Amino acid sequence: MTRTTETVPAGLDGERIDRVVALVTGLPRTAAADLVASGAVEIGGRPVTTRSRRVTTGEVIDVDLPALAEPEPCEPDAEVDIAVVFADEHVIVCDKPAGLVTHPGAGNRRGTLVQGLLARFPDLAAVGDPARPGIVHRLDKGTSGLLVVARTRAAYASLTRQLASRTAVREYLALAWGHLDASAGVIDAPVGRAERHRTRMAVSARGRVARTRYEVRTRFSSPVEVTLVSCRLETGRTHQIRVHLAAVGHPVVGDTRYGGARRSLAPGRPFLHAERLSFDHPATGERLVFESALPAELAEVLAGLT
Repeated sequence: MTRTTETVPAGLDGERIDRVVALVTGLPRTAAADLVASGAVEIGGRPVTTRSRRVTTGEVIDVDLPALAEPEPCEPDAEVDIAVVFADEHVIVCDKPAGLVTHPGAGNRRGTLVQGLLARFPDLAAVGDPARPGIVHRLDKGTSGLLVVARTRAAYASLTRQLASRTAVREYLALAWGHLDASAGVIDAPVGRAERHRTRMAVSARGRVARTRYEVRTRFSSPVEVTLVSCRLETGRTHQIRVHLAAVGHPVVGDTRYGGARRSLAPGRPFLHAERLSFDHPATGERLVFESALPAELAEVLAGLT
């Protein structure tokens, strides 16, 4: 069992204790409520068992967290064929096709990208989280394009720092519904779990800071009004580009989850491709830049627009 101690900041004054515990621990609200009910949460050294209890700025909250079970190691899967565009003893850069899940999770225990890489690079097993070895960022199942994987612990630490400091750059190409008014800009809106649909993300005041920089490439008017836009992640929240574009009224074409699915133009997947990736090599410091051509199914969609 581990104990987490936090002092209530002014921004959480008056919030319910179960919500505060969820924010502090990263647990779902229901799990946080269970901790409160079991007496695992104290305020000022005294147990709190009423989850609706409101907190006050400056109060000290102690949360006893049960020991977590060891994560299940990721198993190699030689049947997963991965296009590797660069590999040395430190990093692997691969070009993920749409439809392939990055790492195992609920409903996807086999046939993932990292399991295919493990079959080819067994040393990955000792790097990072055993359940998703070497993975420092991911692409959604429906998104194609470039992904870097760490092959050593030192590379894992370096790439994680570069992503956090935004010196590692990830650029995507998206086709969005409608015509964006500005030729370039920044969508700066926090992203968190949707209140009613927990598998979806949403712009939320309770979410984490999220910034997407965009630049219009081409505006099309026929047979539908859509905009080809380049998006650069300044943070890496789940579904960030998809949520941000939907939030400003221009969802990604083909995105069934965030309002981009329409019969007038249906590519069969979200039109979102990680086309450019750059970072400093963890060992040499050399700046590495990789580019990925638009997949055939998306290039065909563009060819039909004017």
